[in-house]
Amino acid sequence: MTDAISAKATRNVVFLVIVAALGYFVDIYDLVLFSIVRVKSLQDIGVSEADIRLKGVYVINMQMFGLLLGGIMWGIIGDKYGRIKVLFGSIFLYSVANFVNGMVHDLNSYAVIRLIAGIGLAGELGAGITLVSETLSKERRGYGTTIVAMIGLLGAVAAAYVGKYDWRTAYYVGGGLGIVLLLLRMGTFESGMFKNIADTGVSKGNILMLFNNRKRFLKYLYCILIGAPLWYVVGVLVTQSPEFGKALGAKVPLSAGTGILYTYIGISVGGIFAGVLAQLTKSRKLTMLIFLLLSVISAVCYLSAKGITTSQFIWLCFFMGFAVGYWATFVTIASEQFGTNIRSTVTTTVPNFVRGSLIPVNALFNMFVLHYGMIQSGYIVMFILTAIALFALSQLKESFSKDLDYIEDDGVNMTT
Repeated sequence: MTDAISAKATRNVVFLVIVAALGYFVDIYDLVLFSIVRVKSLQDIGVSEADIRLKGVYVINMQMFGLLLGGIMWGIIGDKYGRIKVLFGSIFLYSVANFVNGMVHDLNSYAVIRLIAGIGLAGELGAGITLVSETLSKERRGYGTTIVAMIGLLGAVAAAYVGKYDWRTAYYVGGGLGIVLLLLRMGTFESGMFKNIADTGVSKGNILMLFNNRKRFLKYLYCILIGAPLWYVVGVLVTQSPEFGKALGAKVPLSAGTGILYTYIGISVGGIFAGVLAQLTKSRKLTMLIFLLLSVISAVCYLSAKGITTSQFIWLCFFMGFAVGYWATFVTIASEQFGTNIRSTVTTTVPNFVRGSLIPVNALFNMFVLHYGMIQSGYIVMFILTAIALFALSQLKESFSKDLDYIEDDGVNMTT
């Protein structure tokens, strides 16, 4: 009898990890889809060739702003009403938005629907990582989140292949994937740690708790800052690869879709290595340090590739992707830093604030471009973001073996 119960519990945990991973798969599929179909889709709705880069920045900024809003909304819902509510609500909103996205015919409609899709997507990763972190043992949760990242990031590979064809169909496919995932989630179960505090008087999902205590606020801010270089690599260096290719003197125009494909293959492979390295060294901080330094090296190689060829571009994108493959490790660090009553809020808002940081990063990059051009600006912004990330990492405590069964009060941590 005991063995049967144990086997069932194991199957439930495995199913939970798979569902969380597939949620992240859909998340990444849609998140990078615009970068892949940017040029073709904007041309089709009447944007001139000269305006494509800046109008594309406008649309992706709207998407990222949606992620910021959704990150806050879904994070609070996850802590107040449960992680499962987020998994259902977020994917439903995303699916509807994507179906509508395939029907747009003007720039502003495109941007607004990307905003709504961003709000929907915002809950996927945070809720999934929170559930996995709270359900698996502290010795195994790193493996669970690594699997989520490994499978999830392959969504970019799917987007790259589907995006080669009709861009409207690519959005319809994304909506269909969301509906399928919604049906799969019927068998998921709630986090035990959340259940333990669900009917208590503990303050849950109070986002103000992240700001009313200086030490807690700084810890939250540092969790966001350590991930900033990743989205600069994906959102600027790779997304604007056609423009970087011109600046580097590429004989054949570089394809952002190809770049996204191989970058995310690299991120997936790098995510496995980062997860395994953290397990072997029992240190997520050391893993982050190694990958942050590696990401600088990869960016320098890319930005110094004069006369870059398509083959070189592919390998450099893979290298840059591998070097920023610390995404799951970074999100797990954020999840492990805070108590159960605000863990979903943190784990959902942190990665979405990092994604949303692309808005000021784009503005910063565009400001430098006016004075220094594409290549020099690429170096400057990468060095600035990495320096900030390294400082933030130095301020966080190692969380690898931390027991997550505790809550936060208005001042200090309390063990449940």
